[in-house]
Formats: sequence, structure tokens, C-alpha cells
Amino acid sequence: MSVLNRHKALEKSPTLLFIFSLLVVTVGGIVEIAPLFYLENTIEEVDGMRPYTPLELTGRDIYVREGCYVCHSQMIRPMRDEVERYGHYSLAAESMYDHPFQWGSKRTGPDLARVGGRYSDAWHVDHMRDPQSVVPESIMPKYAFLSETRIEPTHVADLLATHRLVGVPYTDEMIENAAADFAVQADPDGDWEGLQERYPNTVVSNFDGQPELTEMDAMIAYLQMLGTLVDFSTFTPAASR
Repeated sequence: MSVLNRHKALEKSPTLLFIFSLLVVTVGGIVEIAPLFYLENTIEEVDGMRPYTPLELTGRDIYVREGCYVCHSQMIRPMRDEVERYGHYSLAAESMYDHPFQWGSKRTGPDLARVGGRYSDAWHVDHMRDPQSVVPESIMPKYAFLSETRIEPTHVADLLATHRLVGVPYTDEMIENAAADFAVQADPDGDWEGLQERYPNTVVSNFDGQPELTEMDAMIAYLQMLGTLVDFSTFTPAASR
């Protein structure tokens, strides 16, 4: 009972409650934050990860602009039901070039961390234009306007340069070739060998089937690379090495 009486004293005094709350938060913060100063890197790097191509990065910006993260998370938790449904649990390294990350906070639709390569480009086009045509129970709104909105690489080099300022390792060569790489990724008949050298395992395709480059191309380019860069058959967690 004496402990309860002492706690009651805290509850009755705003000043004491504030002081002790601040003390608890300070101790907790020190315990969580202090160890980070002794680590060289908090992200375990894995083979295969690379920065987004100019077209993928543009598609990601469209994804963020349309609020896709509100209904679709990009974080598979290390739980049996999650792994069996979506694939290997998400690694921190897979989000190391995301500003901001797209982990999300809920799932109205499925998690998209491993959606790359699961569906054809045509399926994605149909799904974006009329979601209910391929998933009848879907409550996703229509995004047909993406295939009607043309895009140009006018500022894409500046976009890459800006991301380099926050730590994404875009080289001078990548920035210089940004406009060309932007266009050639959606042109299977183009000269995209340089693109593949700068961004290994890039999906090259006329994503929406139209001659002009559209926001639909960029969106699908982004979706088709999600979860495809890491070869999990060769991945061994650092703690197990």
C-alpha cells in the first residue's frame, strides 16, 4: 500500500510527474541511442543492392505521390505466416536507398516488398487502369490517368544529384547519363548495355505498351524491381556467419 501512496504523490503533483517522466524517457533514450555511436554501420550490406535507375526512381516518386504506402506496406516481418505468404523477410539493406522508406503502417492491400516479377507488365497495366478487372474484391481506385500522362527526363539528373546529397551512391557517370538511361529502360530495342552496367539486373521493357513514355511506365518499372535485387538463396545473416 505504501508503494501506491508514493505513486499517488506523483499523480497529484504535475511538477514531480513531469520530472520523473523526463527521467524515465532520458534513461530509455540513452539505453537505445548510446550503443549506436559505437557501431560503424547499423545496416548489414548485402550483395545485389543498387540505387534505383532514373525511371525506377521517378516511378517511386509517383508511388509516394499517389499515397500507395497508405494501403500497401513494403516490410515483411520475420513471422511464419508473413514469410509463407510474401517471401523472405525484409532486410534493412533493401531500404537503404529509400528517402523516405515505404514500410507503411497497415495493409489494406497485400505487401509489395516482393512483388517484382510476380506479374506481367500487362497485368500491372490492367490492374492500374481497372483494379477490379483482375481482382474483383479490390477496393483500390483506378489509376488509368497514369498511362495518359507523359513524362520527360528534364529534371531527372537533378533528382539523382539530390539523392546523392543524402547518401545514395550515384556516380558522376550515372548523373551524366540519367536522361538517356531514363528513356532506354522503356525501349527494349534501344542500346541499354550501359544502363545494365550502371544498374545491374535492371528490367528493360516497354512497360505499358505505348510508344511514348508515361507515368505508367515509371510506376511499373519501380514495381517490377521490388524484391528482385537480393539473391536470398546465397544470403546468410551476419550473426550466422
